[in-house]
Amino acid sequence: MNRLHERLVQKIFLLSAVTGIFIIFLILFFIFGEGLPVLQKYGLTHFIFNNTWHPTKNEFGLLSMILGSFYVTLGALLLGVPISIGCAIYMAEIAPNWFSKAVRPLIELLAGIPSVVYGFYGLVVIVPLIMNYLGGRGLSMLAASFVLGMMILPTVINVSEDAIRAVPREYREGSCALGAGLWQTIYKVVLPTARPGIIAAVVLGMGRAVGETMAVILVAGNATAIPGSPLGMVRTLTGNIAIEMGYAAGDHAKALFATGIILIIIIMFLNTMISLIPGKAGGK
Repeated sequence: MNRLHERLVQKIFLLSAVTGIFIIFLILFFIFGEGLPVLQKYGLTHFIFNNTWHPTKNEFGLLSMILGSFYVTLGALLLGVPISIGCAIYMAEIAPNWFSKAVRPLIELLAGIPSVVYGFYGLVVIVPLIMNYLGGRGLSMLAASFVLGMMILPTVINVSEDAIRAVPREYREGSCALGAGLWQTIYKVVLPTARPGIIAAVVLGMGRAVGETMAVILVAGNATAIPGSPLGMVRTLTGNIAIEMGYAAGDHAKALFATGIILIIIIMFLNTMISLIPGKAGGK
């Protein structure tokens, strides 16, 4: 009976894995099937290196949006990752248990807030602050980076904290026995050991930032131009798809599917490059 139960559970898990993989390939097949014809028609270089997006004139340059997505994501990581890792270190290594148990549900609550709420907060709070104190129209790459920086906080904090707590207690005790202080133990022992998990947290946060749409649309300005400064307006790849898919037709609609193909390739490339870092770090 037990063996029959185990086999049944194995079959269920196998079916779940196969179903998930099948759905992923089905999505990729649909997107590539719709987008590849227009990529072949106009050429990949036309999409990647052309800066003009004018669908009525068959101009489908995505360079400004590729750079806009990169700048906004980089800004979000620069703003959110240091705060997230600092919070994770404090909660895992310094704060008393009662404090960590009280704050952790609040951090997890941040992950459940809809993205449109973050975008609306950025529109009514962050955008006016930027406009009043830094100039410009407020709708900008900087505003989008601030909003995305807030949105990635719970993901990076939770995963980083779990990675830090997973470091064996013996490592800390051995470091303290050798005369190291608390900060020396954290900096020289705990963080290097937890580095792969922390990098995984950053990758997850990056994926959240790159794929976010609604919040960015509300605060980025959505101008199809390369921003000259952090106060310039930008449009991301995801924002471009969401804004124009409702009325696109013909090659215009196909070009939006091609935008999705390029976005998938960029995300896969970034994840692959960053996933190589833990192995190199571990080899030192």
